[in-house]
Amino acid sequence: MNTTTKTALLILATCWAAQGTAAEWHYEGPHGVEHWGEQFVTCAEGVNQSPVDITETLSAELAPLHIDYQGQVSELVNNGHTIQANVSGQNTLTIEGETFTLKQFHFHTPSENTIQHKHYPLEAHFVHANPQGNLAVIAAMFESGPRGNPALKTLLTRLPKNGDRITLSDALSPVSLLPREREYYRFNGSLTTPPCTEGVRWYVMKEPQASTPAQTSALQEIMGSNARPVQPLNARVVLQ
Repeated sequence: MNTTTKTALLILATCWAAQGTAAEWHYEGPHGVEHWGEQFVTCAEGVNQSPVDITETLSAELAPLHIDYQGQVSELVNNGHTIQANVSGQNTLTIEGETFTLKQFHFHTPSENTIQHKHYPLEAHFVHANPQGNLAVIAAMFESGPRGNPALKTLLTRLPKNGDRITLSDALSPVSLLPREREYYRFNGSLTTPPCTEGVRWYVMKEPQASTPAQTSALQEIMGSNARPVQPLNARVVLQ
């Protein structure tokens, strides 16, 4: 393993550790969003931070997202910041000749990314990594609807309390939480949680899924409001 790969994997491990440690940061209070930069410099000084408000875009010939999720959700974890779904089996994203493996997906209420200044009630982030440790995140929005999402209903049957995890017995493919239409917005960004590491490829799906108010409320009641405010776009361009 070369030095570049070791460094990338170390960054990846640090990101997972920071997401899973509830005591180091929060969304409110003395360790809330406005204080993240005191412990995690990139959160304050990074110039390619996420989330963003998608308003002006540049039309481009974007490569299709080849999503091949053959596995299933294996467990739900409440890490004190979000409800995270861990997966098993082979679940890959291939884009522009590179293949990324799905590591986990998790939820934010309300949405972190916004489109034309609009927050959606719920956003899911599907976090992928390639062998070099580079990250790619697919973001799926959920808007309020009377029927909701059947897969989301199954997922929310029982939610773990803070620090707990639940093994799932029902076979549930993570692809069932993604929209069928795969058009997306593309930009370079960061993790939306400390250490706010940059170099993350973002793919925000255009077509929203549906969640009932009860489904969204169930998540928000156990997670709280866990959306980082939108960050300056600076010199970046959002492609579509």
